[in-house]
Amino acid sequence: MDEKFEQTHEEMAHATADQQVQEAETVEQVATENSNGPEAQIEKLEAEVAEHKDKYLRLMAEFDNFRRRTAKERIELMQTAGKEIVISLLEVLDDCDRAEKQIQQSNDVDQIKEGIQLVFHKLRSSLAAKGVKPLESIQQEFDVELHEAITEIPAPTEELKGKVIDEVVKGYYLNDKLIRFAKVVVGK
Repeated sequence: MDEKFEQTHEEMAHATADQQVQEAETVEQVATENSNGPEAQIEKLEAEVAEHKDKYLRLMAEFDNFRRRTAKERIELMQTAGKEIVISLLEVLDDCDRAEKQIQQSNDVDQIKEGIQLVFHKLRSSLAAKGVKPLESIQQEFDVELHEAITEIPAPTEELKGKVIDEVVKGYYLNDKLIRFAKVVVGK
């Protein structure tokens, strides 16, 4: 029995020794991880910070490019905003030039009047095609949102009191937005 006891004791001693070696290796591994751990974590965090910084810089560069591009487009739009209207008015100007030549060559007043009326009609229709329409003011109720009163005169009839009697300068809308007030004479 002593032999079995000694054998079991030796096996236990070896097992204990193996277990102690494993525990020592585990402790050493944990110590190594702890000693490398903070450095590894710092390196990992620095890499993340660098990655976020790179993304931030790229985003800022994209935004700056967007801002410059939209500013450039806005300037170009402002410079050419009236291009269509000017082109349509050039046709009317050509008609005015032809009418002026005709006035100098002709003595027929009716023909000259007719030519000038055609030019006026073309001007009005060109502006109407671009969204310009006149503000109707005569015999309308005076409205400070639409009219600018130049003067007040006694109303010729009772029903014209507070209404527009005469229009000195016509008001205009551009696409249903008032762009010029009508200068009017109001009855009091």
